[in-house]
Amino acid sequence: MYNLAFMPSLAQLDRKVLWHPFTQQTEWEKGIHEDILVISRGRGAYLYDSKGKRYFDAVSSLWVNLFGHNEPSIDRAVERQLKRVAHSTFLGLTHEPGIRLAKELLAVAPKNLSRVFYSDNGSTAVEVALKMAFQYHAQAPGGRTRSRFLTLKNSYHGDTLGAVSVGGIGLFHKKFRPLLFKNHTVMSPHCAPCPHNKRPPARLEDYEYRGEDPRPGDSREKTACRWECLGQAEAVLKKHSKEIAATVVEPVVQGAGGMLTAPPGYLKGLSRLCRKYRVLLIVDEVATGFGRTGKVFACGLEDVLPDILCAAKGISGGYLPLAATLATEKIYNAFLGRYEDFKTFFHGHSYTGNPLACSAGLASLALLKKRLKSASFKGTLKAFRDGLARLSRLPRVRQARSAGLMAGVEIVGDEKERAGKKICMKLREYGVLMRPLGNVLVLVPPLSSTSKEIGSLMDRVSHAIREH
Repeated sequence: MYNLAFMPSLAQLDRKVLWHPFTQQTEWEKGIHEDILVISRGRGAYLYDSKGKRYFDAVSSLWVNLFGHNEPSIDRAVERQLKRVAHSTFLGLTHEPGIRLAKELLAVAPKNLSRVFYSDNGSTAVEVALKMAFQYHAQAPGGRTRSRFLTLKNSYHGDTLGAVSVGGIGLFHKKFRPLLFKNHTVMSPHCAPCPHNKRPPARLEDYEYRGEDPRPGDSREKTACRWECLGQAEAVLKKHSKEIAATVVEPVVQGAGGMLTAPPGYLKGLSRLCRKYRVLLIVDEVATGFGRTGKVFACGLEDVLPDILCAAKGISGGYLPLAATLATEKIYNAFLGRYEDFKTFFHGHSYTGNPLACSAGLASLALLKKRLKSASFKGTLKAFRDGLARLSRLPRVRQARSAGLMAGVEIVGDEKERAGKKICMKLREYGVLMRPLGNVLVLVPPLSSTSKEIGSLMDRVSHAIREH
């Protein structure tokens, strides 16, 4: 038997045996900025630590738990499937949950998408998309090798090497540059502030390519925006389209880049450019998908029809690892042929289409369709917008930007001060769990949050900012 008197606490054991993601372990082991919080259970929008303290999960456990924790209908779906089979390979076999979830995903996805390829996380969903795009161009009629991608600065598409190659966050990616393939990167489309010092953009219909590659200017006088962000993308596409397999973009919101929101019309304009220069469009909906922006998929806000769509995070309601890459029939057909043609897409994962995860996904998607149509969700969105408007008036807040229930509240100050981190630590005292991106406070609450819960969250965030 164990002598409990000499057993280390869970926090002590964690410091001895674990290595946490995106964490400086020196600080973690010494407890420089925070005590280790051991989560013991969850219910609804709340998590409880090992001491019984309750916390509002303001980031949906890294943007995945659409309906909070222990959602009864998802619990039941997983339990039913667990009594049948927990896992069987998708290589050479199939199963009901995987088939039915694919059907339901296509029913809510952009109408031109017709095929679902399962994987197990956002990075791999993007890797699948990159490899699909590359192989499609090589195998399509009149095919040729296209080994570059058009990417955006401040973008984040995951941590595997292909996903890092198309990412644009120096802090995360610079060290791995010798391992990455080269791409064409253009400016981020955010207007906060505009790198060209322009006023908010004109209508998309007013965009006109001027035959140049616009670069940020030094003028302090604000002039009318002429969609310089689209102009820079078109300059690259015009010059390099024959070597570019696809454009990769986070639609509407660049998440890990600081919750940067694109001006309305940018995504539609970028889509038109891809069609014009015959380059595939890959939308990375890993963070923005499944209702986060108010639509099932963010590209639906501008009626954009991508060639490939990447989904993960909320796809299973935060219950189990699952991802999907959706493609058009045109892309799918380029992989068909005789065995000896070797056009097969040689990619797969041990847990591809896991039945438990697919069952959770079916239950979560059913909840999502009801939630997005409900009057209470409209009330939640209003409470969220109103709360952000109040926060934006605080002296310490540079800007509060959002789309649906995704928001970034940027705090004034040098990032070396780590104001975002300190405010999040103060919020723990108030019973709120939040993780910042530098000096940007990230708010991605569960879609099931009530307007009252959102109001309380915003009050506590306001208090924490004022006290910092």
